[in-house]
Amino acid sequence: MKLRLQTLLAIALSSMLIGCTSTKHDVENVPEIELHNKAKTELESGNIKSSISVLEAIDKNYPFGPYSQQVQLDLIYAYYKTADYPLAIASIDRFLKLNPTHPNIDWVIYMRGISNMAQNDNTIQGWFNVDRSDRDPEFAMAAFKDFTYLVTGFPNSSYAADAKKRLIFLKTRIARHELKVSQYYTKRGAYVAVINRVTQMLALFPDTDSTKSALLLMRNAYNELGLVDESQKVDQLIQANLEYIPKEEQKSFFSKFTSVFNGG
Repeated sequence: MKLRLQTLLAIALSSMLIGCTSTKHDVENVPEIELHNKAKTELESGNIKSSISVLEAIDKNYPFGPYSQQVQLDLIYAYYKTADYPLAIASIDRFLKLNPTHPNIDWVIYMRGISNMAQNDNTIQGWFNVDRSDRDPEFAMAAFKDFTYLVTGFPNSSYAADAKKRLIFLKTRIARHELKVSQYYTKRGAYVAVINRVTQMLALFPDTDSTKSALLLMRNAYNELGLVDESQKVDQLIQANLEYIPKEEQKSFFSKFTSVFNGG
């Protein structure tokens, strides 16, 4: 019985080794066009992981072939679809370096933006409406830069409209984080840091509620530093925002924004 089990195990191992050798041999000797057609079929059928295996084999064995650029583009899409965002971004950066004038460069930039944006998301926390404004917005900022580059560099791109919508969301996300940081600096008495932070917010996100709230922190910082003229200029900005708010709503406006001193 023991001998029989050993024999079966040996046969199984041999089959695995032969199968691996055969697969590697088949991939290395199959013409590029056949592999490309197989990868395309797998991709269109929704067999993403299977398509990745073939695409990676083409990329490795035919790095300068006629399908190399399309293979790299397909890999970017496939990595994104399998939520392998770091690998997708690495592939995007490689493609941009090798093909800076490719006609689909706007799509590549768009894919980098949504890959970075996906890494900023947290599905579980989103379900429970967890406030993530105090989390590091590294990926949100990277996505913001990607989409800004897309809409300014390729305004006629078919992806520009969607990128603009995503920029609105990202501006709100990043500005809320900057407001949290400014609140922290205010509590620590780091008034110069508050001024620098809010100045940056005014440059990048002037139309967000968080930036309007941060103006109160900036005015307070200037007052604490004894810079009266600068404080009055900030106050003019605050009053300018009030011009667009009905008088009956101004009380709630100040009540809402004054809460920023308490981290609200």
